[in-house]
Parts: sequence; C-alpha cells; structure tokens
Amino acid sequence: MSVFTAPELEYLKSQRLGRLATVDPQGRPQNAPVGFRYNPEADTIDIGGRFMSASKKFRNVQNHPQVAFVIDDILPPRQVRGIEIRGTAEALPSGASAIFGELFPDDAILRITPQRIIVWGLEGSPYDQHSRRVDRKKKE
Repeated sequence: MSVFTAPELEYLKSQRLGRLATVDPQGRPQNAPVGFRYNPEADTIDIGGRFMSASKKFRNVQNHPQVAFVIDDILPPRQVRGIEIRGTAEALPSGASAIFGELFPDDAILRITPQRIIVWGLEGSPYDQHSRRVDRKKKE
C-alpha cells in the first residue's frame, strides 16, 4: 500500500516535470526544475538528470537531506492542481537506468522519501488544500 492515494498516484504518473527545493551548505534555498518518476517498489519519488552526480542539487542533498518537491499544473479554464512532497532525499550513485531507461548518461538519482504530502485541486474544489503527515509504520 502506498503513502499516496489513488488520485495522487494517477496525477504523479501523468506528470514528468517538477521543482525540487534543496538547501545549500550556507543554508540558502536552491530550486530547480527536474524530471521525476514515482517508484512503486520503494514508494518514493526518484529524480534523475543528465549530469545528476555533478549537480548542485545532488551535493546539496548530500549535505542537507531535507527537501520540498512540487508538481503542479493548470487545466482550463483555471483549475489549479498539484502536490507538494516534503521529506528526506538520498543522493544515490546509481538507479537512474532502472527507472528512466537510457535517457540519462549519468546513473545517479535523488530519492525522496515523503514525510508530508500537501495536495490541492485533485479532488473537490481546485482551492481545497489537504495535507497529511506520512506514517511509514502504518504503510508496512
């Protein structure tokens, strides 16, 4: 059983671009657009990229694992919807090819384990926001 609801999983699978916020060694935020996939085996969000292991976001996660990740869009006529996932990220030296195929020459990934999920516009009014803490113990 996933920490994500069925509508959230459907939305995650329909999107390919999100924005990852990390913290640099001086405590300053950095935000970057990234490609991602939902990983059903680990129940995580996995982020890959062309030069992931050499990226600032990869180094930031190695020093400060707390991240926020946002996926959102707007449907006509003005239906906003999205998911923010707050949690911890791991900078892993390999795994991208298993998730993204041969899309990236660098096999490193960032793997986000959700701790808090904030959702808007997927169910009910576009302006209804729901948030919850993730209890990994209940999941298992």
